[in-house]
Amino acid sequence: MVLHYKVIGLLLIVLSLIHVIFPKYFNWEKELSTLSLVNRQMIYVHTLFIALVLLLMGMLCFTSGEELVETTLGRKIALGFGIFWFVRLIVQFLGYSSKLWKGKTFETSVHIVFSLFWAYLSVIFLLTYFN
Repeated sequence: MVLHYKVIGLLLIVLSLIHVIFPKYFNWEKELSTLSLVNRQMIYVHTLFIALVLLLMGMLCFTSGEELVETTLGRKIALGFGIFWFVRLIVQFLGYSSKLWKGKTFETSVHIVFSLFWAYLSVIFLLTYFN
């Protein structure tokens, strides 16, 4: 199980770093230009904090997998992470329109990969708690 935490840690760290390219990749300068200043800045700030949470969660998993698996506090943290990622998995299907990915090869691939990733995270964290 600790190996899963190492893998999860690395993947979450990579995911956090990918957030750096979001503004350019999603053309936020143009796309968000019609928003009010507060709404535009909220998107940037929230993206920064999502990236920070992913980085810290990844570092915790990578460096402290044993403690997360073997201690009472670690298993409680794993439960919280499991709930967090399970809700994220649900949002993958209910929060985004299928129009964003259906019939588009790259977008469908990304949708599938991330659905599987959210499911993997949910299963590992919840198994940690319930074992």
